[in-house]
Amino acid sequence: MPLKNVNNIYFEFYGCSANKFDLEVMLEILSKAGYTFSSNPKDAEILLIHTCGVKKATEDKILQRLKVLSKMGKPLIVSGCLPKINLNAVLKASPNAVFLDPYSINKILLAVEASKTHSRKFFFSNQPLIKVCLPKTRLNKYVEIIQIAEGCLGSCSYCCTKFARGKLFSYPIETILRRAKEALENGAVELWLTAQDVGAYGKDLGVNLIDLLNEIIELPYDFKVRIGMINPAYALEMIDALKHIYKSEKIYKFAHIPVQSGSNKVLKDMNRPYTVEEFKEVVKKLKNEVENLSLATDIIVGYPTETNEDFNLTLNLLKEIKPDVTNISKYNHRPGTKASNLKLLPSNIVVERSKILSTLSSKITLEKNLSFIGKIESILVSDQSSKGSYIGRTINYKRVLVSSEKNLLGLKVNAKISSACERYLVGELISS
Repeated sequence: MPLKNVNNIYFEFYGCSANKFDLEVMLEILSKAGYTFSSNPKDAEILLIHTCGVKKATEDKILQRLKVLSKMGKPLIVSGCLPKINLNAVLKASPNAVFLDPYSINKILLAVEASKTHSRKFFFSNQPLIKVCLPKTRLNKYVEIIQIAEGCLGSCSYCCTKFARGKLFSYPIETILRRAKEALENGAVELWLTAQDVGAYGKDLGVNLIDLLNEIIELPYDFKVRIGMINPAYALEMIDALKHIYKSEKIYKFAHIPVQSGSNKVLKDMNRPYTVEEFKEVVKKLKNEVENLSLATDIIVGYPTETNEDFNLTLNLLKEIKPDVTNISKYNHRPGTKASNLKLLPSNIVVERSKILSTLSSKITLEKNLSFIGKIESILVSDQSSKGSYIGRTINYKRVLVSSEKNLLGLKVNAKISSACERYLVGELISS
């Protein structure tokens, strides 16, 4: 139970949708225990910082923020991945905080109690939870984030996420279905299936992602599913079934397949279990079968063994496959990873390569978005911008902004695309 007069919490969030799922679980637990939430740390009694540690730039930002918040002298809880990825740095930034790892989100009330003593305490566990069973608040009432598994089966040389999330631990299909059904009955119109690698789902249970998706699309509601990131090796394993599932009207025609590099040599150095040719095969087969498929991919630029030739291979790969979205990350060492023992490339080279890739990626994305101008698109509205525009998604998950005096949240509307930029399309509502 909350202590008297200490029941207001300020929270900050960093990271992926799986991390946001964890935050929503903690917020529901806190809310049911009588805690309220503040949008300003100055007005709150307790501070909760939900962290990410995938990228060094994000870590640096969080550490600086923790230093500032620690000076306020308020009870501080640091949750999320970073405490398990770089504990020493977090301890230095917030020496009197309470630390909560991803396996221990159900202990958030104990962490809050402990934080009030202003002394360091750890809530870490070696045993993952079936989190999808836990109560959860939806920060967006129209979008249900469903974590379908914790951890992964990979051992990428550069990745530190496994230190926080562990080995693959998939949740039972029937449990996920219960969560999906409950959300849909309570106003959700989108389901986001998330994990460290959605493609690995079920390999520890004797089922797979297709089994889960086939069950979900049979639910008797009007909704759309966004499938999370699938590594190329797993996508190739199930490519025929995946092509079929994408044809369902309930599945967004959006595939996030991270390639990381256009060089097989670099992929081998990264310990990625596929080749560039296999990645291209996945993309080709999906695009050939799924009309207007939107493709997102990830690139790590400046990996320590990346040569100019390797970089040019990556550049040529992007020119060839023309992804709708390319998430580009400049390589930096992450603590405890195999790649952290390698010598970094000169920073000026990494920065220059990143600029070249970003320029190409932006050009490809803008060209694709401009091609929508003049088209009439059906969009599902699930959010609203800070300036009041409604935010909807096309069937291939393109972001569309529309204006209306009527509340459009949760509705399907038709819009004629009038303009476009790299980040979104702009539409004008038309009669159905």
